Amino acid sequence: MKAVVYTQAGLPIQDPHSLFDTDLPKPTPGARDLLVEVKAIAVNPVDTKVRASRQTGQPQVLGWDAVGIVREVGAEVTLFQPGDEVFYAGAIDRPGSYSEYHLVDERIVGHKPRSLDDASAAALPLTSITAWELLFDRLGIAPSGGVGQSLLVIGAGGGVGSILVQLARQLTQLTVIGTASRPETQQWVSELGAHHVIDHSASIALQLEALGGNPVDYVISLTHTYTYLPQLVEVLRPQGKLALIDDPAQLDVMPLKRKSLSLHWELMFTRSLYHTEDMIKQHELLEKVSALIDEGVLKTTVGEHFGTINAENLKRAHALIERGQARGKIVLEGF
Repeated sequence: MKAVVYTQAGLPIQDPHSLFDTDLPKPTPGARDLLVEVKAIAVNPVDTKVRASRQTGQPQVLGWDAVGIVREVGAEVTLFQPGDEVFYAGAIDRPGSYSEYHLVDERIVGHKPRSLDDASAAALPLTSITAWELLFDRLGIAPSGGVGQSLLVIGAGGGVGSILVQLARQLTQLTVIGTASRPETQQWVSELGAHHVIDHSASIALQLEALGGNPVDYVISLTHTYTYLPQLVEVLRPQGKLALIDDPAQLDVMPLKRKSLSLHWELMFTRSLYHTEDMIKQHELLEKVSALIDEGVLKTTVGEHFGTINAENLKRAHALIERGQARGKIVLEGF
């Protein structure tokens, strides 16, 4: 099968060997696996981070967003059958989706939204899972809850932010404040449903003061948390909650103590990595997201379509993400 791989970590994306096209054996499904013929994928920051840091002597396949058709099922599979169209984000400890065929555990897979084409659906799984778990699992916000409360989203114009703003606006009563630093991303965040959009390159406290001056109840920081942490502590209400997904080199949490602030970390791969008892919740939430898409409550977060799935186009996608200039999700389609 066709695949895009790397064999040496840490190479700059411009290097010919940072990602390259190759052929690999078609995999065989385990007991609870689906063998999926991949039709479209999306590229995420985790793709670039793994390529930069995970050492390997063998060809490694990246990619943790996919849409495709189930071609074979394992002996214990009960949720899907051959021919089903599916979307999912995969597991970080298994080969990724930059390949014609891909194995994935059925418990982290959902049926593709019927109203979307393959590329549009590929933009959704990883970010939807991350955003859903942030809001409802980590911060404990109840669906339709949050009356009289506010949520500040740092970096709301990226992949996770683009679906998080929609979920918070459509499924809760929170006042949603998103941050973005460029005019085009500010407009994007506003169109996605944020009540207010502010610029994280300027004083967050002063901009919130201009909106009414009330402290926020929840903050979700999606990028550069170390840089913004002093400001986030300042604007959070006492006993408020801070959640993050990025990887700060260091994070001094002592300033949270004075306000009794709680810290919540989200990694959407945790359930599949540890095969937790509630691993099937990712299947369930993807089914809910699929239904919400088909009902018109949520919309896809595609930012750019980079064409066919091959090394050249994936290098372009990695380069854009590494520059921090991606808006929404980058998708690729077909081999």
